[in-house]
Amino acid sequence: MPDQVIDTPVAAPTGRQRHDLPAVRDLPPGYFALVMASGICSTALLGIGHRWLSRALLAVALVGFAALCVAVVLRAVRYPARLLADLAAADLAYTFFTFVAACNVLAVRLVMGGFRAEAVTFAAVGAVAWFVLSYTVPVGLILRPRREPVLNGVNGTWFVWVVGTQSIAVSAAALDAHGGDAARFTALAAVVMWSVGVVLYLVVATLVLVRLLLIEVRAEDLTPPYWVTMGATAITVLAASSILHMTPAPAVDATRSVVAGLAVVLWAFGTWLIPLLVAFGVWRHVVRRVRLGYLPALWSMVFPLGMYATASMDLGKVVRLPIVAGIGRAWTWVAVAVWTLVFVAMCRHLLRPATHRLLTRMR
Repeated sequence: MPDQVIDTPVAAPTGRQRHDLPAVRDLPPGYFALVMASGICSTALLGIGHRWLSRALLAVALVGFAALCVAVVLRAVRYPARLLADLAAADLAYTFFTFVAACNVLAVRLVMGGFRAEAVTFAAVGAVAWFVLSYTVPVGLILRPRREPVLNGVNGTWFVWVVGTQSIAVSAAALDAHGGDAARFTALAAVVMWSVGVVLYLVVATLVLVRLLLIEVRAEDLTPPYWVTMGATAITVLAASSILHMTPAPAVDATRSVVAGLAVVLWAFGTWLIPLLVAFGVWRHVVRRVRLGYLPALWSMVFPLGMYATASMDLGKVVRLPIVAGIGRAWTWVAVAVWTLVFVAMCRHLLRPATHRLLTRMR
């Protein structure tokens, strides 16, 4: 007797399933690192005189910022539970500070281009976001009931908290008004945020080191965001050199020697970190054979490279160390080369589904 084929009715997709948006639903909260990386590479290129390339990367940063803002709003409306879950996750919560840093990186670049009003808007939005996140994220991680220690979730993304904090110091210095009470306010804001950022770096670095020493490190744990360890030192150096460039004010005058000294120390430490981070990457991808493919987290590696170039050029200029400035100019091309590779990989990743559907139809 031949086998009978029984047709089982398939449930029709619900309205929510038909209109599901996987790209929005699964959007990594740290994707604003794309804007950070593009914006700082644009700034570095402007620093070495390549205006058109700088403007091209600025355009990418602005378009990316607008697209990501729309995506985040859609995610908050359509998938609020997912968004809140990311905010509560110790290994993801601090990636939300990429929004803060993106706002301030754009603010600084726009000031350099003469768009002061737009820069003030970006800086104000970034400052409000920093204030909200700086108190909700750590308080939530400390007070929320948990099944495992928060230490298990500590990773390189925690340094984005430092980056976001120092980005406010950089934008405050960039928006420095010449003369009057406004100059006193921006100087005080820049010095205060720089000081908070330095202390936060020490706290986060201690937590990350303890986590790496006490808990077994797997290949998949050493993700690209660990490069933010160096990026946080670089933006702290840039904030310091920006403060030293500011109009004389009581806050700047009182801390000038400390800011200058620590800037040189942190630049040296950040430089020392680069070979160590490269070694981690070799161990992950060559020794442990973790496949190297496109991940949104790769932008967290590009940003520190661009920030190191910009910070080196600015520090070399303000403390009169030509060799440091020269390293920054040369390193700009390293950052731009890596930015190009990651950007091409991202485009291929985003276009692959559409290309696959087109080829399927052609068959």
